Amino acid sequence: MNLLVLSNPAAPHLKILEKLPDSANVTVGADPEYVSKAAPTADMILNAMWDGELLRTVFPLARNVQWIHNLSAGVELALFPELIESPVPLTNARGVFAASLGEFVLASALFFAKDLRRMVRNQEAGRWEAFDVEMLAGRVMGVVGYGEIGRTAAKLGHALGMRVYAMRRRPQLSEADPVLDGVYTPDQICAMLAESDYVVVAAPLTPDTRGLVGAQEIAAMRPNAVVINVGRGPVIDEAALIQALETNRIRGAALDVFDVEPLPPGHPFYKLPNVLLSPHTADHTVGWVESAVEMFVRNFDHFVKGEPLENVVDKRAGY
Repeated sequence: MNLLVLSNPAAPHLKILEKLPDSANVTVGADPEYVSKAAPTADMILNAMWDGELLRTVFPLARNVQWIHNLSAGVELALFPELIESPVPLTNARGVFAASLGEFVLASALFFAKDLRRMVRNQEAGRWEAFDVEMLAGRVMGVVGYGEIGRTAAKLGHALGMRVYAMRRRPQLSEADPVLDGVYTPDQICAMLAESDYVVVAAPLTPDTRGLVGAQEIAAMRPNAVVINVGRGPVIDEAALIQALETNRIRGAALDVFDVEPLPPGHPFYKLPNVLLSPHTADHTVGWVESAVEMFVRNFDHFVKGEPLENVVDKRAGY
């Protein structure tokens, strides 16, 4: 089995590939000329570049490739027309980062409910100032995008006594979900947002979800609403969100993803007092990349045994 790995050969997480069987002939590189020479004999490709530029270059040359795996969960940067139209299956790291992102959602909700910024500010000022805080129990979490991350966040919210609603493209798949108090379709998103105290955006980026949470949707939110984005930045209309935060139309936002990353210096998000900002590191737990490679190794075993692959991407749907 000839495996072509698109990655910096010095990346420490590639050491996990030593778990592959001896029958695996592994070629690793990030130089376009080098990997292009190896592409014609590749049976499978591991895209560990976090984007799709090099994959797009080598794919037309990989005439024997039978399977491609994307090391990240998001595949919007790895999809292009030739790959979408081809019969070659694409898998990803869906679910690997769900637990850590679910914890970030819960931490963000508690950050606002307990007004932790005010506590820290008073402590730093040496000021004793009693104030009331909120309980999450009884509050409503509305989840936009009920995949692995959305479900994990919903379970944590439910465990704390929150009521949980979800919006998903196929609501019938969650009709018997014991965690959920209600399921909405995409055309009912404003109705769900109007009921939600904490809006968790966990949708992948596709043509259908780009700008899904826009000015109209933000206008439907409660004044005390907190937006928590752990999906992809462009799913939310950033300009509309900034305006709502600057005018205190909504209570706040906790953001792990953005339209442009790294976030440019001087961006309003840096200075807004009602924003909790994570530099796209909410899932950067110890060994997070290694866990993604472990997922690939497990799928490799499925592939060589002729077993169904895990996390097969619907290339036309984009996730």
